[in-house]
Amino acid sequence: VSLSNINRQIIATRSSLGRLKTEVMRERILDINPQAEVHTWQCFYLPENAHLFDFSRYSYVVDAVDTVTAKLAIILRAKEAGVPVISSMGAGNKLDPTKFCVADIYETKVCPLARIMRKELKKRGVTDLKVVYSTELPRRPLSAAGYEEPSVSELPEESAGPDTVVPLQKKAGRRDTPGSISFVPSAAGLIAAGEVIRDLAGISLP
Repeated sequence: VSLSNINRQIIATRSSLGRLKTEVMRERILDINPQAEVHTWQCFYLPENAHLFDFSRYSYVVDAVDTVTAKLAIILRAKEAGVPVISSMGAGNKLDPTKFCVADIYETKVCPLARIMRKELKKRGVTDLKVVYSTELPRRPLSAAGYEEPSVSELPEESAGPDTVVPLQKKAGRRDTPGSISFVPSAAGLIAAGEVIRDLAGISLP
C-alpha cells in the first residue's frame, strides 16, 4: 500500500502504508465475514505466471487489472475455462461516475482502453465480452500551470467517430500518468460487483 493509493482504495490508510495489499484486503474481508474463505496471491497476473491460477475452479472472474497484456490473458483463460468474466475498462482522467455503463466490448465508445481491447480481442477470435466502461471523455491531467481543455485542433483524426480521445499532456516526451479520484474507480467496481452477483443469482434487470 502506497501513499498514492489513499485517495481511491478502501484498504489504503495511513496505518496500512507499506503493507501488502493482499494481506490488508484479506483482513478486511474476514473482519466483515469471519467465515469467508480468502486465498491471496502476492503477484501481478501475467502470462508468465498464469499457470498458478486454475480458472476452472472459479464461479466468476473479474478483470480489474491495468495492463492490456494481463487483461487479455485473464479474459482468454476465463473464456477457455467456460467461466463468465467481466472486464473493467479505463477509469483514469474521469470525473463523472454516472457515465459508467455495462455493455459488450464491441458496443463501447469513447473509452481509449476499450478501443485497444476491441482490436486485440478481435485478433484473438473473442466475439463477446461484458465490460464496465465510461462514456465520459478522458480529461487532461492538471499541469503546473493549471487545468487546460484541449482545443478542437488538438483532437486526433478519429475525433469525429465513436472513439474520441482527449489527448494527455506530454511531459518529458511521454504521456502523463492518468489521474484518479476517489468516487470514480469505486463506482466502476461496485457496478462490476453488482453484475457478478446478479449473474450468479440469475437475476436480470428490467
